[in-house]
Amino acid sequence: MKVVNYTELRVNLKKWLDLVVNDVEELIIKRKNNQDLVVITLEEYNSLKETSYLLSGKNREVLIKSLEESKAGKSKEHKLIEE
Repeated sequence: MKVVNYTELRVNLKKWLDLVVNDVEELIIKRKNNQDLVVITLEEYNSLKETSYLLSGKNREVLIKSLEESKAGKSKEHKLIEE
């Protein structure tokens, strides 16, 4: 994770954005009054949103129940269907 101030970001915007994309690196932009920002790729953002969705609400309950059943030895092994 890299940290840059707003002025440096403006001067070298391409360099910093390329770093985020090419190195899959998060970039923190320091601003006044602790209004900092984080720059990530769209792919990483979408992945975070998907994970957040999968771990929320009803789906979270289903996942927790499945894990509990598996730990209790109530799971079954199945062969995958190959196409």
